[in-house]
Amino acid sequence: MMQAKDYFELGLEFHGHKCPAMPLGMRAAAAAMNALGAERSKDKELVLIAETGDDHAAGCFVDGLMTITGCTYGKGNIKKTYYGKMAFTLIDTKQQKAVRVQLKPEFFGKMLQSPFVEQRKRGVPPQDVPAAITDPLVEGVMNRPEEEFLIVSPVFDYPFAKAKGVFDTDLCEICGERVFVHKLQNVNGKKACIPCAEKMK
Repeated sequence: MMQAKDYFELGLEFHGHKCPAMPLGMRAAAAAMNALGAERSKDKELVLIAETGDDHAAGCFVDGLMTITGCTYGKGNIKKTYYGKMAFTLIDTKQQKAVRVQLKPEFFGKMLQSPFVEQRKRGVPPQDVPAAITDPLVEGVMNRPEEEFLIVSPVFDYPFAKAKGVFDTDLCEICGERVFVHKLQNVNGKKACIPCAEKMK
């Protein structure tokens, strides 16, 4: 059984500062993995679809998801929909099963009224928010029963076809840089990378 607390120090080191959103992601991810009976992803056994967006409060949630699941942008097994929701779907590609987890709306609404968020609204960097404010929130997140703040869907079927990895490269005939072939475009008879192709249009 996945326990978020076992990865807390790793998550903190990876994320860079202490805040309540990253541990929320850890707890939510652990709940998803336990629902699926899945182990942490070494390659692409798991795929995560995060519904968060950019430039909104609590985006740190995703770093907690990554810490627990092992889904990373480098491995290519995490995507963002940019819906601006505190929710995600975790897919077990071997079982072809998935689960969706979201923060309870009323719980997240209260979190956004916390002294921590008030400090952030005033422009205080997260690492500079006093520990007297941050620590109780983080401890509350790590110790709160998950049914109090998470909605975990029933496990459902999710047919998933893994894409084949691309190993072949060629040179962009405009800038001379090496590019994976599936990203080269033909512009006026020349092989062009995406930035060069856009300049030529």
